[in-house]
Amino acid sequence: MIDASLQDRVRALVAERRPGFSLPRDFYVDEALFRVDEEAVFAAEWLFACNACEIAEPGDWLTLRIAGASVVVLRDRDGAVRAFHNTCRHRGSRLCLGEKGHANRLVCPYHQWVYELDGRLLDARQMPTDFDPSGYGLKPAHCTVIAGLVYVCVAEEPPSIERFRAAVEPYIAPHRPDRTKVAHVSIIVEEANWKLVIENNRECYHCAANHPELLVTLVEFALPDDPRATAQFDRLMSGARARWDALGLPHAPADGGVEFRCIRLPFNEGGVSFTLDGGPACRKLLGDFTDPDLGSVRMFRAPNAWHHFLADHILHFRVTPLSADRTEVRTTWLVHEDAVEGVDYDLERLTAVWTATNDQDRVLAENNHRGILSRAYEPGPYAPSEFMLANFADWYAGRLADRFGAPASRLEAAE
Repeated sequence: MIDASLQDRVRALVAERRPGFSLPRDFYVDEALFRVDEEAVFAAEWLFACNACEIAEPGDWLTLRIAGASVVVLRDRDGAVRAFHNTCRHRGSRLCLGEKGHANRLVCPYHQWVYELDGRLLDARQMPTDFDPSGYGLKPAHCTVIAGLVYVCVAEEPPSIERFRAAVEPYIAPHRPDRTKVAHVSIIVEEANWKLVIENNRECYHCAANHPELLVTLVEFALPDDPRATAQFDRLMSGARARWDALGLPHAPADGGVEFRCIRLPFNEGGVSFTLDGGPACRKLLGDFTDPDLGSVRMFRAPNAWHHFLADHILHFRVTPLSADRTEVRTTWLVHEDAVEGVDYDLERLTAVWTATNDQDRVLAENNHRGILSRAYEPGPYAPSEFMLANFADWYAGRLADRFGAPASRLEAAE
């Protein structure tokens, strides 16, 4: 529950915010504002949960934290993906413990109430004969699958996700995320606010000084017509456009406004994948691809995930806020469902670049958070290349305004 005084404080901070600048300090470090983020952002929005291949068989389940509570995503007996609040209808115990598992039915570990995979309560031992189990099924969360990516929303009335679905499916469906398997999962905790983790991902201003492994293949430019682009990049784009057009692969930036981004960009010359030498990471290509040099579809959707879709593997990055100063980053590497480790790919080669990059980004986000704790911190201006940070800050402020009302006098307050 967010009381009236906290709502007033949020409105004042949103009014204080200067577009094109980093956020006021409290948005990054204050625990009360963190509770606001959980309620107004994470409990209200569609969130990326996992790839559907992570729960491939009926009874496979995976949990994720949303606004301090747990949600379980599972595959039912008919093959549908469902999501439920991970709390028993008896006395509220968590049902699924841990991050993932498999169950024929969900059984509460406390008093052994038994639930079918569609959420129906099947058995509640020792309850009186007039007890009606039909009134005690698991409470569902909204769930949808977009080209093999599972999204969950715990709001009573979820916002529409259809514009995002329509915009990104043509980019990512050819990579067949639904026909992949998990090669590796990494979970790290960064001692930094979740918005700093997202902001760090939304710009490559810092890349040249911090990410030597990543820049073997990643181009630093975020748009095909980036005003900073070199003649070499323009040549790369020109050649890549011709190949992508011949294959029918969309590549121009999708119209995601400040909510999401989806674009295909080439790798540096000679590079085809995220490896230390730029060479392929997996011999078995995704979908029906025969050309390993397709660049990368870069996809981001506020507030919690970004992705890379290559010819030979896919990367999902999922952000989960734990507190005002702690954030979990879960990275999943996926390869073709028939790829064999040791034959088609080497796990160390597949994961080396982003394992190093994630750790470098962790250090950067943590240092950023420590610096913002200083009494001397005041919001600073974004560089033109940091336009995606401005988009994210606008999106975030918009979500707060939607929930608590726009500041009565934004300009006056800002001055």
